[in-house]
Amino acid sequence: MATEASSSSPSTNTTISRSATSQTIMAAYNPVMNVPLTIHAFPSLEPVALEHWSVEHLYLPLRRDILQHAVVYEGDNTRQGTASTKNRYEVHGSHRKMRPQKGSGKSRMGTRQSPLLRGGGKTFGPRPRDFGTRLNRKEYDKAWRTALSYRYRRGELLVCEDGMDLPLPEDFLNVPAKFLKDGLREAYVARYMKGVLDSLGLGRPDGRTLFVTGDRRETLYSAMEEISEEGRALEYEDVDVKDLLEEGKVVMERAVLKEMIEAHQSDLVANIVVNGFAHSGPPVGKEVLGV
Repeated sequence: MATEASSSSPSTNTTISRSATSQTIMAAYNPVMNVPLTIHAFPSLEPVALEHWSVEHLYLPLRRDILQHAVVYEGDNTRQGTASTKNRYEVHGSHRKMRPQKGSGKSRMGTRQSPLLRGGGKTFGPRPRDFGTRLNRKEYDKAWRTALSYRYRRGELLVCEDGMDLPLPEDFLNVPAKFLKDGLREAYVARYMKGVLDSLGLGRPDGRTLFVTGDRRETLYSAMEEISEEGRALEYEDVDVKDLLEEGKVVMERAVLKEMIEAHQSDLVANIVVNGFAHSGPPVGKEVLGV
């Protein structure tokens, strides 16, 4: 009896240890489904709310290949393709042979439109054409969220409340318009905006900043146009993947981020209906704490 007990003991211990290891692994496997996102007030950047966003929206791994495909796709589709030259059949002038084939002691020559002569047609010159390329929509949508995730992980994505604009000091607003002529107003707004950027760490020394709003905000946009070396401001319709990757930091409104995610999550939405329901993708932002 003692011998049987001792012979079965190692096997039993091995089974128990494997079971404990499996339980430990399963207990440790607690995948993170959401990441926190702080909503700020502008221009103070004081936290006003905390939200949870899906990792599929703001925490995707870096895929340089997908980003490269998206940037090339956008660049190809923005090319005008209007370059054009005339070939020898389109150049103005007579198409008569310039001199006889033989007897002149010179080389053979055809018409004045020959590409060998000055003013002649262009051989294999550019012609108007469409440079546009195609890209799978799901890959392009994932590139958008990959670019946002890249900015989020580096702490370079700042989300602010809706209606983001540059509030000017009351003392400046009370100055009569007749004293703000000859570019004085534009110079003051530009200087004030540069001071705001420097105080927030958004100026040129920290990398240029991209502001994205739902529509044009006159004060903010005019100020950034005066100090274009510090960054730029764009409406949502004018932003693409390259813009999200080009600047040092990205500051956008919450509504813009929500619209951007909802418009670029086709790879997360299923078209198959099961039991009357179709998978609509992860929820877009959920507020967990507000000030």
